[in-house]
Amino acid sequence: MTVEIIIIVFLIILGVGLLAAEIFLLPGITIAGIAGGLMLIGSIAYAFYYINETAGYITIAANIIISIAAFLFILKSNALNHIALKTDIDATVDQTEILQLTIGQTGITLSRLNPIGKAEFDNQYIVEVKSITGEFIDEGENVQIVKIEKSSVMVQSVPQLENQTSIN
Repeated sequence: MTVEIIIIVFLIILGVGLLAAEIFLLPGITIAGIAGGLMLIGSIAYAFYYINETAGYITIAANIIISIAAFLFILKSNALNHIALKTDIDATVDQTEILQLTIGQTGITLSRLNPIGKAEFDNQYIVEVKSITGEFIDEGENVQIVKIEKSSVMVQSVPQLENQTSIN
């Protein structure tokens, strides 16, 4: 009976350890999480099968208490401080080219807008642009800036703008 208790304790400790590793160290549901859950379930089944019903219920309670205690210990300790990212990123994207553009300015696409791609304005400013309607605009098409937001430039193909003005 002592060997069975040692096996149960080993399965519980290993199961909780694998589950803790899965939650705090490894992203997603991987083999460690599945194995940890199987170890905990296996300890319960082993207790019911090899000892008796009372030992099985005690093992269920032990699994719950030890799991909760381990997770609370990890959360309260400084263990997470060693693996957590604490730095702030202060870098910003260079927006000087976007600041030189104005609404109504025309340019040419350097790549297909799907609906995002590259366009050139005034033969010097190459910026990433987005089709405002979501349509695909082929490479080499003329586009006009319709809207400039904080970090994006919205364009529309020039022939489409002409069609809209003739309809209204």
